[in-house]
Amino acid sequence: MKRVAIQGGLGAYHDIAAREYFGNEELEIVPCITFRDVFIEAANDTALVGVMAIENTIAGSLLQNHDLLRTSNLQIAGECKLRISHSLAALPGQNISGIREVMSHPMALMQCQDFLDSMSQIKIIEHDDTALAAKEIRDKNLIGTAAICSTLAAETYGLEVLAKSIETNKRNFTRFLILAREEMLREIQKENNINKSSLVFVLPHTEGSLSQVLSVLSFYGINLTRIQSLPIIGREWEYQFYIDLTFPDYSRYRQAIDAIKPLTGNLKLLGEYKEEKGQPQQTNVG
Repeated sequence: MKRVAIQGGLGAYHDIAAREYFGNEELEIVPCITFRDVFIEAANDTALVGVMAIENTIAGSLLQNHDLLRTSNLQIAGECKLRISHSLAALPGQNISGIREVMSHPMALMQCQDFLDSMSQIKIIEHDDTALAAKEIRDKNLIGTAAICSTLAAETYGLEVLAKSIETNKRNFTRFLILAREEMLREIQKENNINKSSLVFVLPHTEGSLSQVLSVLSFYGINLTRIQSLPIIGREWEYQFYIDLTFPDYSRYRQAIDAIKPLTGNLKLLGEYKEEKGQPQQTNVG
């Protein structure tokens, strides 16, 4: 059985992403309150795998997670792109007209604003996690309170789904990273063909420093799929750059990395893995 640490409770979207990625493998889900807790758990267990959201098509990048990854000894072993579909769930026997409070994570509440606007006289309550909001309703037997969560969370905590697919934007996707210590990488990746990598580096505060790096990558036929800059704390107007690369030829990619090293500082490879292509997964438990 593979142990997988997630942020959130059982039935959270991280839970769904883990099950989508590992398919029919038997999993022991290890719930964690915060993303930092995921890394703490992994530091104490070399066989533990982590799942962490890194970007969303509506909310953008989860900036704090970039730094957690940079400072850890976990590597990216894979990725999972998941459509996020929210449901409204409450204790059995209720209907929408009787709901007076709706609780969920602030991001989920924001993503369902149009639906919430259609409900009259409700109080919005922010919660640490979508699934844990559902759990609190069950544990405290909260009549008249509903959670915005996945249908898996509703099922897990014995709630009844009152409305499905209530998110305003149906093109709501989150990209999750599968994280592991070096000891677990080979087992997770198995026969995967590596064609993507993520790395972080610092550039000198000089004109054209970023364009030089990009020109080298282009010369070697490397495709830049994502770039994210973050300020370096304590060093005004200096930035770290997080980039994702895809490549058809692994040896040419390695040559490109060697070529940009003299142009960068503190370059760290965050992981080499297989790109998930095509449409993100749309799960019927979301």
